[in-house]
Amino acid sequence: MLNTGKGPAVRSSRAQADRKKYREYMKITLEKQSRLDLKQSLIEKVLIKRGQVQGVQTHLKERFLGTAVILSPGTFLNGLIHIGLVHFPAGRMGEFPATALSQSLRDLGFRIGRFKTGTCPRLDGKTINFSKMKVQYGDFSPIPFSFSTRSINRSQAPCYITYTNSRTHKVIESGLDQSPLYTGIIKGTGVRYCPSIEDKVVKFPERAGHRIFLEPEGRGTVEFYPNGLSTSLPVDTQYKMVRTIEGLEEVEIVRPGYGIEHDYVDSTQLFPTLETKLVRDLYLAGQINGTTGYEEAAAQGLAAGINAALRVRGRNSFILDRSEAYIGVLIDDLVTKGTNEPYRMFTSRVEYRLLLREDNADLRLGKRGYRIGLIGKKDFRRIERRKGRIEQELSRLKETRLTPNKNVNTKLKEWGSSPLTHPLSLEEVLRRPQISYQKLGSLEERGEGISLLEAHQVEMQVKYKGYIQRQAKEVARFKKMERAKIPRDLEFSKIPGLSHEVKEKLSRFRPVSLGQASRIPGITPAAISVLLVYLRKTKG
Repeated sequence: MLNTGKGPAVRSSRAQADRKKYREYMKITLEKQSRLDLKQSLIEKVLIKRGQVQGVQTHLKERFLGTAVILSPGTFLNGLIHIGLVHFPAGRMGEFPATALSQSLRDLGFRIGRFKTGTCPRLDGKTINFSKMKVQYGDFSPIPFSFSTRSINRSQAPCYITYTNSRTHKVIESGLDQSPLYTGIIKGTGVRYCPSIEDKVVKFPERAGHRIFLEPEGRGTVEFYPNGLSTSLPVDTQYKMVRTIEGLEEVEIVRPGYGIEHDYVDSTQLFPTLETKLVRDLYLAGQINGTTGYEEAAAQGLAAGINAALRVRGRNSFILDRSEAYIGVLIDDLVTKGTNEPYRMFTSRVEYRLLLREDNADLRLGKRGYRIGLIGKKDFRRIERRKGRIEQELSRLKETRLTPNKNVNTKLKEWGSSPLTHPLSLEEVLRRPQISYQKLGSLEERGEGISLLEAHQVEMQVKYKGYIQRQAKEVARFKKMERAKIPRDLEFSKIPGLSHEVKEKLSRFRPVSLGQASRIPGITPAAISVLLVYLRKTKG
């Protein structure tokens, strides 16, 4: 769990998975999934007819037809790998890029840009001196990502921490004349928040060292991933660089790090469902929309998959807004503002992050997941029971009063909290910064049947009650704007009172609601007022 020393709004779980085992597990899961066919081929063309997608065509001229198509090509879209001054087409090391597919999208009228990302060299664990590094263990009792998983009982594999130093930085600086980043060979914009080690050294010359996390790739391999050491320097420079780092003096590189450029589509050409505005029933997800990172890609894949399936079934679309989920913020940022650099999701982008904590995701989104069929009846009933126990305990804390006595006041004094002079509700006592739910339980009878996670939920809701209520009011105002839907075929050019610039922007972005229109750069509050009045008049 990251950021445990900070408030609950910015805490987040980080898991480490065995890459090979995970890949094998997911492959067999997909292969066994009923009503799912898996095919492998290189897609070259999107097939359309009268503005509607018909399917895709492969390099072997095979055609796979479908009512809806989702493209999620990752970094393969016209991918180009860079290692020093050597570069070659690839979507990932050793795999062909999707070059013709990129041209197919251009031919359909999509605006194509170019981004750059990169990866670290992989190191041979047999040649690493771990005794010189700090061991970083996982949490003693790790909290599962899924609310359906009761506990994680398998042993955890540790990571190791080391640092770059002045010698490392000198090696990097001496190799910049062969860096594709600093010789202008790489044209695409790189990731600002996850820079390469070259970028770190050049942009932060005052830093004596940069932290490196050595992460095991899996239990069945000795490969290690040096997180924080992303690079596209030449292979010989990579060897010199890593061998200046403590613990890596004699390390062998299994595979060098590299930079990769890839094409992406202007994400403002998408609706919030991730369906494209140019081609009906064509959806885009992942790096093709200008994002970077596995989590961002997975979030979009989920949203696009849901909406494509709902479209095929003739059901209403599924949109999570900014007040409901991080996925909502991610997608709204992309389709409303676009991005001029690889986009990553951060808590700082989320206005209502105190409400959108990961610990209450099932309580917030369980019902919506159940309605569209992603959560089964058994899991949904469990969520409802959990919600009921939390609400019952909150009610009990509000109604039960704690009377001052010697035992109570002695304990309060020990904890650095002022003694009681008159009866207070348990909710008021728990609101004190020195009192936790666990401590409260030693002052009175604890609620029956409350799990540790539910107790945590109760404590968060009590301690942050004022802030939560304030954000809830802000969300209510936000929802009002989001509910004001804009017809898909509305001709903005015919609305009187709007400037030519505003009409042009609204026609280009095609917002689905008044709320989304208000977040488009350059759309003024006055323009939103005119639009609101027009919508009310046309509705009669």
